Parts: sequence; C-alpha cells; structure tokens
Amino acid sequence: DLRLMLAQALHMGDECHNRNNAGTTLLIQALTPGIIQAGYSVEQQREVFEFVASSDYFSGPTWMAMCKAAMDAAHGIEYSTVVTTMARNGVEFGLRVSGLPGQWFTGPAQQVIGPMFAGYKPEDSGLDIGDSAITETYGIGGFAMATAPAIVALVGGTVEEAIDFSRQMREITLGENPNVTIPLLGFMGVPSAIDITRVGSSGILPVINTAIAHKDAGVGMIGAGIVHPPFACFEKAILGWCERYGV
Repeated sequence: DLRLMLAQALHMGDECHNRNNAGTTLLIQALTPGIIQAGYSVEQQREVFEFVASSDYFSGPTWMAMCKAAMDAAHGIEYSTVVTTMARNGVEFGLRVSGLPGQWFTGPAQQVIGPMFAGYKPEDSGLDIGDSAITETYGIGGFAMATAPAIVALVGGTVEEAIDFSRQMREITLGENPNVTIPLLGFMGVPSAIDITRVGSSGILPVINTAIAHKDAGVGMIGAGIVHPPFACFEKAILGWCERYGV
C-alpha cells in the first residue's frame, strides 16, 4: 500500500521529493521478504541491498510513479480546472489541466535558487529540469515541507519558511488529502488539487523543491533549491479553459 507508506514517511520527517530517508527505509523493509524468497544467491541479494543502501533517494521514483498514477486518474474531467501534470525539460516548463486533455501550457524554465555543493557556483547550473514536480502536483514535496524541517539544510531557507510554504499552498488548491497529513499543522491533509483559477487570482505560484542540475550533461546534481513555474503557464491555461468552455 504505497499511499499508506507515503503517509508514514511524511510522519517520519520526509517530504518525499528531496528528502526520502524514511521512505527508502520503509520501502526496503516491505521488499526484503520478497527479495529473500525469490531464490537469488546471497551475492545477488547483497548487491540489491547495497544498491538501495547507497542512496536515500531510492524511494523517490516510487513516489513519482504513485503520484503520476493518481493524477492521471484525475485527468480528462469536463470543466475541471485542476492541474494534473507539471514537468520541465531545462528549456520550458509545462503543465496540463484536467478539463483540457491533450494540451500543454508552457513557459520558460526558471533558475532554481538554493545552496550549491562545494566547488560549484550558480553560473554552473542549468535551468529547472525533470519530471519530479509530479510530486508537488499531487501535494507532497514543496507542498509538504512542513513535514520535513530538516530539508532546509539541503534546499536553503528557514524552518519557518518551510512551514509557511505548506500553509500557503492551501490557498491555491481545492482541498486537502485526508490520507496524507502534516502533523506539525494539526494533521492537516497535504494541499491537493492545484486550481489554475486560484493561482491566477492570488498570484501565488506552486512551490517546488528540486535538484539543481549542472548545465553540462552528465555532471549531474550540483545543489538543490526552490523554484516556481512561470506565471505564463497559468495565464495560458486559464485562457485555454475559457476558450474551451465559452466563458
């Protein structure tokens, strides 16, 4: 039950985008009996466990897949103004809206602002890139930073700012997910269902905490920080929705 495991990880100090220490432990705990019973040699089992132990990020792609499956189920609902995808390719940022299937609304990819690893400087970084913002689309990651105050050591800022991000994201979402909660905010459900009209009227943009990738392919992650989608994506989406539904 990945949703239950996700909820547990949030209660153990992860936000399940850039901090996955607890989630990786829970996932390998669940997988271990099957790995042992699968009939592989001790050496093969050792390689599996060493691979998992080599990175706390192991559970991250699992959460991404879970979030993608959930948001795909919400896509294609008539009249819906809910964002179902956010993705970036280092050149453009794109989003999809439930009530506008088959369309992407794009704007320029932004610079991720945050601490750099030793030996790197901001001019070494490329623009925002990757598919991991599906976690924020679902309501975790930057939306759940109040569950993971230690994340500020990686992405920058203060604990107070991390908590405020979770509160602020509630202003641009249609509701809360009662199955995935934030203990520090009185077990409030994570802010869920980004509404393009609420973003447009408030001017508040979704917050994404993410890796900073080097501008040269192959170098990899050189830091982490905070980034927002360009407002143009939401302007285009609102206009597209109005045109589609004759508003």
